[in-house]
This record gives sequence, C-alpha cells and structure tokens, in this order.
Amino acid sequence: MKALILAGGRGTRLWPISRNSFPKQFQKIASDKTLLEELVERISGVEYFVSTNMEFKLLVKDILGVEDDRIIVEPAFKNTAPAVAYAMQYLVEKEFVDEDEAVVVLPSDHYVKEKERFMEYLRTAERLSKKHIVTFGIKPRKAETGYGYIKPGRAVKIDGVEVRCVECFVEKPDEDTARWLIESGAFWNSGIFMFTPKLFFKELKECSPEIYSKLRECFHETWKCFTDMPDISIDYAVIERSRNVVCMPMDISWSDLGSWDSLYEVVEKDDNSNFVKGNVFPMDTKNCLIYSQDNRLTCVVGVEDLVIVESEDVALILKRGMGQKVKDLVEKLRAMKRREVLEHVVEYRPWGYYKSLLHGDRYKIKKIVVYPSAKLSYQMHYHRSEHWVVVRGTAKVVINGREHVVREGESIFVPKAALHRLENPGKIDLEIVEIQQGEYLHEDDIIRVEDEYGRADAGRQVTREALHSRNGNGAEKVEVKPPQKPARLRSLGDDKGALHLR
Repeated sequence: MKALILAGGRGTRLWPISRNSFPKQFQKIASDKTLLEELVERISGVEYFVSTNMEFKLLVKDILGVEDDRIIVEPAFKNTAPAVAYAMQYLVEKEFVDEDEAVVVLPSDHYVKEKERFMEYLRTAERLSKKHIVTFGIKPRKAETGYGYIKPGRAVKIDGVEVRCVECFVEKPDEDTARWLIESGAFWNSGIFMFTPKLFFKELKECSPEIYSKLRECFHETWKCFTDMPDISIDYAVIERSRNVVCMPMDISWSDLGSWDSLYEVVEKDDNSNFVKGNVFPMDTKNCLIYSQDNRLTCVVGVEDLVIVESEDVALILKRGMGQKVKDLVEKLRAMKRREVLEHVVEYRPWGYYKSLLHGDRYKIKKIVVYPSAKLSYQMHYHRSEHWVVVRGTAKVVINGREHVVREGESIFVPKAALHRLENPGKIDLEIVEIQQGEYLHEDDIIRVEDEYGRADAGRQVTREALHSRNGNGAEKVEVKPPQKPARLRSLGDDKGALHLR
C-alpha cells in the first residue's frame, strides 16, 4: 500500500489562523506539530507521496524533509479530481506504484485521535481495493451540518470483510436532514478513499471521460493537461458517480477541522472544558476554545461557550456553535478586499520569511529574514521603490547588474523598475527592514527574471535581455493583475441517483 497525501488546498475555514497563503495543513492547530506532520506520523510505515502546488512545494519539503520526486507538483490550481488523476498517472509513470497496488488518498488537514486503529482500518480496506473503490465513513457523534454524509445500503461481506453498499451521498445538509440521516444510519463522509491505479483509471474513464481523455492525450504537456480539465472534486467526478463503491465504517475520533467548533469537539480539554493553546490565561472561564498564535498574553475572565482566536493582526470572537458563520464572515471581508483574508502578517518563502510591520496609503514596512546561503529571485517592480536597512548579518545586493555589499547599520536604495536581487552570503540569518514606497504595493507586482525555486511570474513573463535593453528607467508600463481562477464546475447532470454495488 502507498499513500497519496493531498496538500494543495487553500482553505480559510479556520480563519484567521488558516489563510490562502498559509493554510491549515501547514499550521500547528491541535498540537506542536503541523497537521501534515501529524498525518505522516499516523501512517508511519507506509510510503507516501504529497500532491501540492508550486507555491507550497518547498514548504512541504521543509516540513517533511522528503526528496523532490516524492512531491508531486500540480501544474495549476485545480480541484481534487485533476490533482488525483495527475498524481496517479505520475506514480504509475515513475513506477512508484504497481497498477494493482492499493493507494489510499488522504487529505492533509484532518484530525484523527486513534492512530493505531486508523491504520487497522486502512490495512483491512487494502484487501478490497483491487475490485472496489473503498470510501471511509465515520460514525457520527452528532448532527453536523458542515460535513457530507454517506447513506449506506445493505451490508455485504467481501473477502471476509463486512462493508456497506452506498445508497447515496448527501453534501452538507441542513440540521433537520442531518438528524434524519443519522437516525437512518448514515456516516460522515471522511473524504478518504482507497483503490488501485488500474481500478481508478477504469472508473475515471467511465465516470469522468473528459478528465480521463485529457490526461491520456497530453500528460507530458502538464500545463495544457491541467488547464483543459474541469475544476471539480474527486467526490463529484468519480466517487459519487461510480457504481463500484463500498463504504467501510470507522469508529474513531475524526474531524476534517472544517470549523473551530469541530476542532473543539475532538481535542482534549482541561478540567473546565477549555481547550487552550498559546500564551493564554483563563480565569473563571468554562467550555471555551482559546487559541493565541501571537506571543501576546491573552487573558479571558468570566465567560463561557466562546471561541476566541488571536493572530498577530486579527482577533476573532464568536459563540460556540456558530463556527460555520466564519465562512460567511470571510466572504464579506473578501468583498471588502481586506488583506487579512489572504495574507498573514508573517509570510513564508523558500528563502526565508517576511513580517509586515506597518501599512500606509503609499508605503509599507516589512521585516525580511533571509536564511544563510539563500537568495531572492532576480526581479523588478513597476510600481514601487524599496529602501533596505540591514539590522543583522551582511547582505549581497545586485541592482541592474552591479553588486553591492551592505553590512549591519548600512542601507541601500532600490529604484522603481530596477532589476535587483537580495542574497545572504553569510552563516547566520540576514535581517533587514524594507520600506516600500509607491502607488501599488501588493505582492503581484513582481516580475521575476531568474529564480532559484522555479516560481512563475506574478505578472507577465519577461526576459533579462528585454529589461536590460530599456533606456534608463523608461520601463514599458504594464498592468499587473492577479492570476484569474477558472469558475468551478458544479453540475454533473442528472445521473447522480442511488448507487449500488455490482
């Protein structure tokens, strides 16, 4: 058995801790380890591969310390159906997996308490995966409206293993429907699946021929392959349309951590039924989740049944039971174009990280830390200049091809539209204070000419020669826009009726 871990998601349901640029799978949510690390420990002994996007590739590598060929880079931001299809093809092409070998597909952002029992379920399901797609249903603890449900059919025994046929899938019902489903014996849909590559491609061809044909036609033209595929989940594309799916019930403490309420349900609490993480001091407080990501002391006195979450730039306070409302809140803030929805105060990059200190109408101040021997891309900005002050270490700076050495206490100015690069040639972290000034100060105003980490330009592609051929600072002005995401395909037709076992 091999494991395929999906770690390319950019969810914000645990906002403000989880944001697009640094989502929950890379955060230390329930313990001192990231959710991704906890998953790898949970499947200890199973060889695993991680499917993610280019933006998170080096973060995955840094967290897990795995080789490059075990990180499958999704060529574009798509949903899980193209991601799984591409990853399965990759594993077969590279001969990491035999076509009749079981592969378990695991989201990277779930919480499971009973690790040994979880592995027992996977080992049992392995015996079924050559002939059937196995989906795992969680025995529900309550009527949860934030989860999908599996309504089981008759019980059958296959190779000595008792499983359930699948009557239908129900996506995030209202509370009354959720109660009815539980009373009728339904399970929470864990989003965990197991199958062999041979079976998967057979079902993909039958259930989602558009994805299958694109994969076969242009697998080696990876960008074309992905951009032509529908943006659809593996659930909608295959699992809910296949007539060869069985459900294995799992009686474990599980959560997809889809809300702060769901986290509170599964974590261990203190004698006052509080879950506390970070620099927190509760007094006369009961039944609360209090999460502080900042070093600032958070004191909570005389309250009950609250969720209190503090990051460095956002404080979220809501009544327990209202966790699903966070999604609505985030959408409203997104419509207001609040940067807090997308960006953290601290943003991690392959070369180090930066922390936003102060924002103004035409200026921004950051602290930038560059790891030893690391360097930023050779880049330019059309809309801003930068002033760098070195506060620790020594910087090597290149501006329009000319090299400068800048030491502690010294500074250097990078004009607007100048080609430049920052590098740390030393053995300790380089720390600088950056002052940006200009009419547009967002991160997509970056034109990369050379990059150690293979990142594509946020704006248009441009060559070093073209930029060096400019006269002075007379750069051709172009409009820099964030990449456009394709609209999600939601409708699959009218054939999502009752499913049965062949």
